[in-house]
Formats: sequence, structure tokens, C-alpha cells
Amino acid sequence: MATKRFIKRHSLQTRLTHGTVVFSCIWLMISGLFIFVPPLAAAAPGVAQFMRVTHRIVGTIFILVPIISAIAAPGGFKAFLGKYFTKWTPEDFEFMKKFVPYMLGPKRVHMPDQDEVKSGQRVADGMLILGGIAMGVSGLVLWLGTSVFAASPGTIAVMRFIHDLFFMVLVVFVAAHFYLGSGIFQPYRGTRKLMFGSGEVPESDALYHWGFWAREEIEKGENVVEREV
Repeated sequence: MATKRFIKRHSLQTRLTHGTVVFSCIWLMISGLFIFVPPLAAAAPGVAQFMRVTHRIVGTIFILVPIISAIAAPGGFKAFLGKYFTKWTPEDFEFMKKFVPYMLGPKRVHMPDQDEVKSGQRVADGMLILGGIAMGVSGLVLWLGTSVFAASPGTIAVMRFIHDLFFMVLVVFVAAHFYLGSGIFQPYRGTRKLMFGSGEVPESDALYHWGFWAREEIEKGENVVEREV
């Protein structure tokens, strides 16, 4: 039987945190429609009430799980921030410039090597993180401001606007994240296993997608494993 080399990319904790946030986000989008779209709520009042309750429960999970994960692994959280808040290289700018042509014709466009987190991923994930924080904070104010304390009408209006605005932002970037992360796009075929699988990437794929990072990992050898396929 043949063997194949893989590089460990995501820990179990990272995969569990990501999975929880993903499914929470999807449920919040669905349930949020029944809360913020009156005609939909009026058409199915029983369903709307269920959605309202679960929206608050899942919203709490959406907020707490990443915080708990960061507290449980402060070193990993610091490393996570370092991957995103880093100085861009010429290769990063070249990647962004070529990304759209690459999506339209990947076989005709040669992309530059990238680090563990690509420049495009920093932008997209940054918007997802910003949107998640904005949704979480505004959602808490809308919830607690109408139950625990009496927020002013102006505050409620502003928070609702922020909630609606970043809902649309998340819809766009979540759809793009799903399209690439689920492996529908040919050069990314199979990448869903990175977060919804073993967390390992074949060495050849790692070199293709994250050349700088892959070569560093191969040189160190700590996260390189060989398995029968």
C-alpha cells in the first residue's frame, strides 16, 4: 500500500471552535430572519417564537465559545493574532491582484507563495471576525436593552442598524468562505477536511497553497506525518 505525507494544520480545539461558530452563524442567520422580518414572523408565529428563543441561546454560544477557546489556549490565540496582524509582503499584494483572474481561470494564472494565512484570507476572515464582533455586541445590547435594562430608543435604533448592516456583510463573506472552504472551487478541492476532518493537508497541496509555510513545516518536521492511502 502506498504512503502519503501530510502536514498537521489545525488542532482539534481549533476545528471544534470553528465548527461551533460556523453552525451557530448559520442558525443565527436563519432564526434572525424570523425576528427582523415582520411579514415572515407574522406568517408563522409559532415558528417565529421558537426562532426568537433559539436565536438568543445560539447567540450566547456564538459569543462565548471563541472567548473560552482563547482563554483555554492563550498561546494559540496569540499565534492566531500574529498570523493576521502582520506586515504584508510583495507576494501578498501580488496574490490579491491575481485572485479574481485565478478564480476565473486557475490553470492560466500562477499564484505566488503564501504564508500559513494568505493575504486574501486575512481580508476575508478579518471581515468575518469584525462582523461577528459587531453582531455579537449589537445583539447583546438589543437583547439586554429590552429586558434587563431600558436602553434609549436612539441606542436601540443604532444597534439595530449595526445588526442589520453586518448581517448583510456576513452573508456575503460567509458565502465566499463556504464556496472556497467547502472545496467546491477546483484548486481548493478537499480543503473542507482541514476544518471538518483530520486537520491535516497533503504535503503537495500545502506546497501549492501555502508554499512559505509548507516549506518551513517540512524543514522542522514536527507536524509532518506519513500515512498509508
